[in-house]
Amino acid sequence: MLVNTKEVLTQAQQGRYAVAAFNVYNLETAQAAIQVSEQEDTPVIIALGERYFPTVDVEGFSAMVKAMAEKVKVPVALHLDHAYEKESIIRAIRAGFTSVMYDGSKYDLEQNIHFTKEIVEIAHMAGVSVEAEIGSVARGAFSDEEEGDGTLTDPQSAEAFATETNVDFLAAAIGTVHGMYKGEPKIDLALLEKIRAAVGIPLVLHGGSGTPEDILKKAIELGICKVNVNTEVSMAAVSYLQDYAEKQQQMAHLSTIMAEMQQAMEPVMTKFVRLLSKK
Repeated sequence: MLVNTKEVLTQAQQGRYAVAAFNVYNLETAQAAIQVSEQEDTPVIIALGERYFPTVDVEGFSAMVKAMAEKVKVPVALHLDHAYEKESIIRAIRAGFTSVMYDGSKYDLEQNIHFTKEIVEIAHMAGVSVEAEIGSVARGAFSDEEEGDGTLTDPQSAEAFATETNVDFLAAAIGTVHGMYKGEPKIDLALLEKIRAAVGIPLVLHGGSGTPEDILKKAIELGICKVNVNTEVSMAAVSYLQDYAEKQQQMAHLSTIMAEMQQAMEPVMTKFVRLLSKK
């Protein structure tokens, strides 16, 4: 069933667990995420980044996910990830997304508040929840995200931001990266604890891929309710395709390749769902 993302994360906050937000790019990644969530009987967030708009028909994609969500009993939320343009957000809202992320992290605090507040007002009129970001997540290896400067979230700024914008959940930059870590992860859990004390709304962790499991578990204990996962899923799919190209002697049908690629992604998603779940 399709639900509002705020509903999913409010329940996660109350239950002290987190929900996986899987970045998707096509039918197979969406099917894999929903199938895993149904098998594990846990909510899931299907996230489509603004950067994929040139290759993914937003309206068609939304209709597809909503049709799949109607067939399962577990809560499925449809989220717009890392959007920088108001037009993209309005398009996603009109298409039926249940939450949107406005990323104003490139601006100073005053400008970020100003622009985010406008997006919140637009989205809330349509019953859509909003995620925003304070600080900036750096880019690691194998990522197709935009380069961030790695500025960590200031708790006092986060408190002012959440209060003035009325945003529904907040991405906290505590040292994780988009993609895989190029060295030893340096994640500031003490900072997360301070952010949690300053901000009452659900917190989001970007950069779940490659983050040590013990760190993720501790982050959830300290208030993280949503964990974004992209690169590890992509790597599993691409690894399968590379292995197929190297080992296959005869050309297979595309339908077989896509089905097996989906199967290659599912164990990665299952790992994260079980790790983040309250079970």
